[in-house]
This record gives sequence, C-alpha cells and structure tokens, in this order.
Amino acid sequence: MNKIEHIAFAVNSLEASIPLFEKLLGTACYKTETVESEKVSTAFFKTGESKVELLESLGKDGVIAKFIQKNGEGMHHVAFAVENIEEEIARLKADGFAFVNEVPKIGADNKLICFLHPKSTNGILIELCQERPQP
Repeated sequence: MNKIEHIAFAVNSLEASIPLFEKLLGTACYKTETVESEKVSTAFFKTGESKVELLESLGKDGVIAKFIQKNGEGMHHVAFAVENIEEEIARLKADGFAFVNEVPKIGADNKLICFLHPKSTNGILIELCQERPQP
C-alpha cells in the first residue's frame, strides 16, 4: 500500500458539511460526485498528500444512512492507495483477510475500489483504491 488515499466521514448533509470542512481544513472542496451504485453523494478536499471524503446517503435505505442511524455522523472508513488492486486482494486473501467485495468496482474520484470486511480488521472498514486509467 502506497499511502492513505483518503479518510471518509459519513454526514447527514453535504450542503451543511462542505462549508464546515472548508473552514476546518482551510481549503475548498475541489469535487462533488454522485455514485449511484453506492447510493452516495461525495465531496472531496485535498489535505497534503491525502484527501478527506464526505459521504451523504442518496436515500434512507443506503449504507451511509444505515451507518448514521446506528453510529451517528463520523468517520466511516480509511482508504489506502494501491498500484494493483487485484494483486492486493490476492495477497490479503492469502493472509486471511475477509472482503465486503472481492471484485473491484468503480468508485468515486476515478478509482477502482474494494472494501475489507471490518470483522477481519479490528472493526475498521478499510478501502483499497487504484487509480483508473484516463480514457
């Protein structure tokens, strides 16, 4: 794994949270994006070599909405950048890690993503991210 790609926070409202994080981080939100397959709207901020991602659920039945109902707003996951996501999945599976999804899928910010299951990472949701080639 190369670096922490981003830290993600579940929020009730991007509209309310973006100005808060712009003040907190001292930088503007550089991108918002909707990821229909994940039922989320996202907002990104650069901070050093890493990013902060805000996640708002698109509906009451989304994963983020359920997370907030159970835990309240707050840290959702940590994402690590990888060069080859399929090699990392194979390496981690061989070491006994469980996955939420073993097949990489398209995520926000031009990434291929997969998530390790928190039951195999001390209760922490870990995302692996690989930059997708530009068309």
